[in-house]
Amino acid sequence: MTGCNCENCELKALFFQNVSEKEFALLCDTRKERNYKKGETIIEQGAEIKEFSYLKTGLVKLYKHLDNGKNQIIKIAGPLDFINLLSIFSDRYFQYSVTALEDTTVCYVNIETIKEMVKKNGNFAFDLLRKMSRMTDEIINTTLEISRKNLRGRIAFVLLYFARSVYKNNTFELPVSRKEIAEFIEMTPENVIRILSEFRKDGIIRINGKEISITDEKRLSVIAELG
Repeated sequence: MTGCNCENCELKALFFQNVSEKEFALLCDTRKERNYKKGETIIEQGAEIKEFSYLKTGLVKLYKHLDNGKNQIIKIAGPLDFINLLSIFSDRYFQYSVTALEDTTVCYVNIETIKEMVKKNGNFAFDLLRKMSRMTDEIINTTLEISRKNLRGRIAFVLLYFARSVYKNNTFELPVSRKEIAEFIEMTPENVIRILSEFRKDGIIRINGKEISITDEKRLSVIAELG
């Protein structure tokens, strides 16, 4: 899909209220939508940056390919998150990859249009900087929060993150594999499997395939906090 209905476009729900009607129409004219299936790569680390992109629907992981052959997940992003904001002004090439964790729609705007607006519109540029700073702060805070916890605390943190921040429900289908959880919290997949099994035996969670139900949120919160 190309273009957008300027009255309803989700761009207005982001930060584009600080642009003129003419500028907004230009953004709409260059906007494109692409659909991705779960598991599809949206951005490949090392690819040239040609577009400004944000998530319209779905869930994705941002991750870095490491020299040791492993991946490190740096962020889980949801609707209306800017999935390439960390690279577009610092480099010509993406410093991380993005893959869909569920069926996802990504919207793209011409990168040169965005750069021209940054040069000419101070309020627009300030909103971009603020969004970039918040995203960076979130990544740093999450990394520090995970690193200070023991193994059980890290798993509890991840389960509560999906329940509270992503799905707003204590029962949800886990969108990541045990291996991806391990990549997010710097553990081995074997430890992830073992601790999830311990939580299940302790009556803290129920597991039915990929579906997780948090049955004792209070205990899980204590483990996440004190871990």
